[in-house]
Amino acid sequence: MRHGKKDNHLGRTVTHRRALLSNMASSLILHKRISTTVPKAKELRKYVEPLITKAKADSTHSRRTVFSYLQNKDSVKELFDNVVEKIAARPGGYTRILKTGARIGDNADMCIIELVDYNETYVKDSEVKVAAKRTRRSTAAKKDDSSESTGAEPQA
Repeated sequence: MRHGKKDNHLGRTVTHRRALLSNMASSLILHKRISTTVPKAKELRKYVEPLITKAKADSTHSRRTVFSYLQNKDSVKELFDNVVEKIAARPGGYTRILKTGARIGDNADMCIIELVDYNETYVKDSEVKVAAKRTRRSTAAKKDDSSESTGAEPQA
């Protein structure tokens, strides 16, 4: 029976799968967005989000722990120096998966996995929405203004 076995093996051995996820996580951190298949993206999300959470505590121990998963000095440096600063206030959900359709050769479901705070189209929209938010005047104030203006016209 398959109880408690929730990882997708992706048709690979343990070492091959570990190397695949490590390389994909490094690419995601360095490039902020990569294109891959949906099952790989879902496994990558489970692999990289705990690493980003560990990177929030910038200590020697957390750097060594993250390096043991990524095995790439450049991606570790990028993660601790740039990525963590942008996502410091976010409690989780650091990645977004956008489905792009099927691949032409083998009809595999493809997607783009990206770091959430690095997509300018979504970030700009949220900033504009926050800036455009205003409070509404109460209806009582509108009635007072309209009654004053209508009351002033017959007297004049």
